[in-house]
Amino acid sequence: MELALLYSGGKDSSLAALVLDRFYDVELVTATFGVTDDWEHAARAAGVLGFPFDTHQLDGSVASEAVETMRADGYPRNGIQRVHEHALESVASRNVTAVADGSRRDDRVPSVSRAFAQSLEDRHGVDYLSPLAGFGRSAVDRLVAETLEVETGPSEQISKADYEGELRALLADEYGSAAVREVFPEHEQTYVRGVAE
Repeated sequence: MELALLYSGGKDSSLAALVLDRFYDVELVTATFGVTDDWEHAARAAGVLGFPFDTHQLDGSVASEAVETMRADGYPRNGIQRVHEHALESVASRNVTAVADGSRRDDRVPSVSRAFAQSLEDRHGVDYLSPLAGFGRSAVDRLVAETLEVETGPSEQISKADYEGELRALLADEYGSAAVREVFPEHEQTYVRGVAE
């Protein structure tokens, strides 16, 4: 069974790939607006993990809409949520049995509601899987420490292929770098460098 996993090259989506690999033919897919080349980091991480990798082009108007939402809101949550739902919809159009992401139980964003998941499945004839949905952050951190080698640092310094990097770039282009600092809180990002030995 073919499964497309939305992949950033970070610890959560990498752990999700390892969990799903027992049951599916997993392809790691980075959804991109083509704004940055951060997807190359995800391609390297996928290679280290031994999974096939591809990119999937998203609709640029969704990125513009998300940037305007984030700017108006003063925080990224609703914009990132909109992009994540668009990415799942778009990747579900590939010829796959299932789509998945690396969202965890306690993630504030992105998250997938039961109603959205059921609608996605019904409209696209795919299964939606969130294999880490029952895992909290501390459980994920312990499993990652045993399984993966990761680099951790401030989100401004760690490049990975999530929506945030492209949305930051678009926001800076439209409103300047000060707007990025106003909208995005400082937080840690991870990037997978290898498999723990």
